[in-house]
Amino acid sequence: MNILFASTTESADRWIAPLERVLPQDRFFQEPGSHIDVALVAQPPPGTFANLPNLKLVQSLWMGAETLLSDPSLPRNVPIARLIDPGMVAAMTETVLAHVLDWHRHHYRYRAQQAERRWEQLPQFMAGDRTVGVLGLGALGADAAQALRAHGFRVLGWSRRPKRLPGVESSVELADVLERSNVLVCLLPLTAQTRGILDEKRLNLLPQGACLVNVARGGHLVEKDLLAALDSGRVSRAYLDVFETEPLPPGHPFWAHPEVTVTPHAAALTEPRTSLPKIVANIERVRRGEGPEGLVDITAGY
Repeated sequence: MNILFASTTESADRWIAPLERVLPQDRFFQEPGSHIDVALVAQPPPGTFANLPNLKLVQSLWMGAETLLSDPSLPRNVPIARLIDPGMVAAMTETVLAHVLDWHRHHYRYRAQQAERRWEQLPQFMAGDRTVGVLGLGALGADAAQALRAHGFRVLGWSRRPKRLPGVESSVELADVLERSNVLVCLLPLTAQTRGILDEKRLNLLPQGACLVNVARGGHLVEKDLLAALDSGRVSRAYLDVFETEPLPPGHPFWAHPEVTVTPHAAALTEPRTSLPKIVANIERVRRGEGPEGLVDITAGY
């Protein structure tokens, strides 16, 4: 099998050597050509797919597919698989828990008090006093929702289709979830239907003083509307890992806003140690003439 590695964001050195160890019978390339059978990609260079007439599989190294699907050279007649990496799922859940607990236990406020050398105890809440709304109940959202529930939080989930998760109240009514969420966690795929979903109208449905955690995509959030919600107090705190423009420009108001925590799209990175078995399994399926796991629904956008 001839395998192309094409990425403008992932290091070839980090991936190709371990892939060669587990797939010694295959050959790896970093330039496209007619001999390529499988393309392993993460934001590949423009036009990567234009010269791959014998391609049998496009395997993304990321869970999100929106950038890949926007590539006009992407072949629509070839299976496209996104990566369900258990290491990334675990890392995302850890990040969500860290942000929710930081807000819930007032640690962000205690850090500010320390900078002012101010000693003041704040009211304590139990996890069961808080309701966390999770937007998106795919692999990432479902795992995060279950972990939050295990920590004692009341958890609501919203998804396009009804989902059943033990201990998690699932709804297809977005307004209902927003109105009841003290903390809102966005883990949605970015599609035409979800772009701009966190806008003024929906942020204003949150309870006064709610917290927002966006670890999905920057395109979900209307940034100026969040700034207005923060300044009005409708949203008391925002943890933002993703942005409409990345890297976040130095002059962006999020950097200096006292109620915003900025991280550099690092909530959960693809981990070769845990994702290689998934990649290898899909390559072996193609070798046997079978369909891959994690198939992207081009119509749905994920």
